Amino acid sequence: MELVAGCYEQVLFGFTVSPEREASGGREKWTAAAHFTHHAHTASLSAVAVNSRFVVTGSKDETIHIYDMKKKIEHGALVHHNGTITCLKFHGNRHLISGAEDGLICVWDAKKWECLKSIKAHKGHVTFLSVHPSGKLALSVGTDKTLRTWNLVEGRSAFIKNIKQNAHIVEWSPKGEKYIVVTLNKIDVYRLDTASVSGTITNEKRVASVRFLSESVLAVAGDEEAVRFFDCDSLTCLCQFKAHENRVKDMFSFQTPEHHVIVTASSDGFIKMWRLQQEKKAPPSLLCEVNTGARLTCLGVWLDPAAAPQESLPAGAEPAPEQSKIIKKEPATAVQEEAVQAKPTTKTRGSAGRHEKPTAGDRVSLVASKRKAVGTLGRRKRKKQKTDLMA
Repeated sequence: MELVAGCYEQVLFGFTVSPEREASGGREKWTAAAHFTHHAHTASLSAVAVNSRFVVTGSKDETIHIYDMKKKIEHGALVHHNGTITCLKFHGNRHLISGAEDGLICVWDAKKWECLKSIKAHKGHVTFLSVHPSGKLALSVGTDKTLRTWNLVEGRSAFIKNIKQNAHIVEWSPKGEKYIVVTLNKIDVYRLDTASVSGTITNEKRVASVRFLSESVLAVAGDEEAVRFFDCDSLTCLCQFKAHENRVKDMFSFQTPEHHVIVTASSDGFIKMWRLQQEKKAPPSLLCEVNTGARLTCLGVWLDPAAAPQESLPAGAEPAPEQSKIIKKEPATAVQEEAVQAKPTTKTRGSAGRHEKPTAGDRVSLVASKRKAVGTLGRRKRKKQKTDLMA
């Protein structure tokens, strides 16, 4: 696996992580070795996202840079936005969704790197977005004091909710049964079935990052050294631990067959990996740490492609390409739907199916089948006549 982190100093760091067990056969201790540093942006990095092949970074220089982790090369850059890139989210391996201070949300084909859809999402900045696990819905918050729900199947706005203050984080739970909206140090927990607030969690300081560790347990980090685990049902703090010497800027969590891991990045320059206990009331144990010497802003973990989930937007969720400044320009068309589980292309004929006029290829096939059937009947008839004569 590879730790990737961006910083104010315009650099992207990469560290290769290797799990190792102590020689005495004791507890497992991981090591992180410097792999690369890349200085592609001309301003501080503001967002990072990963899928099974690519790492993408967003910056205040208004560009999105793409890195091919398999070939270990920079793949290119996307320059569709006119403002700081505030959020980047992959959904599976086929789609990237970006938001920026220009108020746009863009959906990208993560294979051809074409802009499939560009939506004017907010009157102000887009501050954060989150895609539902099904891929059919997305939530976004912005500086226009609204929480917006997006129908990704049809590429349109589904619902707008006015909120009292500007929210800066929104996040779906793993199963998509609830979502949270963060405003300063308050975390409102919403239920999907009612679309209403079921409770509010209050953190001591402004919240900088959140991660769902399960459907009900939420990790919260903010402008302080501590990380807290909250129960979203009882709204209580399960545990807290001192993670860094300075404020925690970003977190990332993932699971391996052996461990559930949370990664933290801080302004103190350290990236730390923690092994979560099965009982979330117990503080996690430190697996490894690495000092970048930089003021970190964003974090991601690139995992082995063999272990990465294979996802894409749901049936009918892929819109047609739009024009972009960096890719081959194509005329924008209406939203076109591409099924993930495509139906067979064979056209059904008969009483149960739709009757269609045969094509030239079909006629040739039908003639060949008819000739074969006639030949078979002829052979049977001659064999019967021969049998009668012998009798």
